[in-house]
Amino acid sequence: MAVKIITDSASDLPKEIVKQYGIEVLPLLVYLGEQEFRDGETMNPKEMFDGMREGKVYKTAQVPLQVFRESFNRYAEQGDTCIYVAFSSGLSGTYQSAVLARNEVLEERPDFRLEVIDTKCASTGFGMVVVKAAQLAREGGSVEEIVQAVRFYALHMEHIFTVDNLEYLQRGGRVSKAAAFIGGLLNIKPVLHVDDGLLIPIEKLRGRRKVLDRMVAIMEERGDNPKSQVIGISHGDDLETAHALRGMIEERFGCQEFIISQIGGAVGAHSGPGTIALFFLNQTEPD
Repeated sequence: MAVKIITDSASDLPKEIVKQYGIEVLPLLVYLGEQEFRDGETMNPKEMFDGMREGKVYKTAQVPLQVFRESFNRYAEQGDTCIYVAFSSGLSGTYQSAVLARNEVLEERPDFRLEVIDTKCASTGFGMVVVKAAQLAREGGSVEEIVQAVRFYALHMEHIFTVDNLEYLQRGGRVSKAAAFIGGLLNIKPVLHVDDGLLIPIEKLRGRRKVLDRMVAIMEERGDNPKSQVIGISHGDDLETAHALRGMIEERFGCQEFIISQIGGAVGAHSGPGTIALFFLNQTEPD
């Protein structure tokens, strides 16, 4: 029996890919005042981004412990072997909740095989790691083989991204209020990456075109034979710019395989509308 792959909604995977590989996606929660939404289920990202443009403030919460318990218990009862591929512990408490739930379930069902992996990844880069796990599971890979591949892909997945408005990162404590204010006045756009699961600024540039050019240049500096890879691009309700970035990458590297996805509520509530993120591997094969 194939290993079952479970993940969470911060992976921003297109629904057709989730269905294709039979991945279970557990939703993080998004709040607008007292209203609760399940990311990827009852949360419409387009409506959220429109709301953010109007000044509405959305907050997020990790996958509830009970949701993990119910999911893990269901598979335990079925006698399945599972791997939960988790959102970065540096950005959410979801991984820690999954570990707690796993330990509780194993107390009652010690024969249940469940691995929980902290990818230190987010959005489509995280999703691409999940897809790799699902592909290996479909091919009949063992738990050990899948876990090893997930850890390798997660470790070497580059996240290069920019936001359209620094205000949203400022709310999350990623930049100072003064920097966000000045950046808005001067049309300064940050280029950031993820290092050990945390958001780290690389540099600031003036104007969206310069930022996209720099993102492609960083891909050239860090990418391991980009033409041979599946490239991920996610966007905060800005498909036009996502396609423009794809065209630049196709022209520069000859890449042919892409996953382009809308950023969901779990990530988008913090990055905001107009976010553009690029994902690729800095190493494609183990040494």
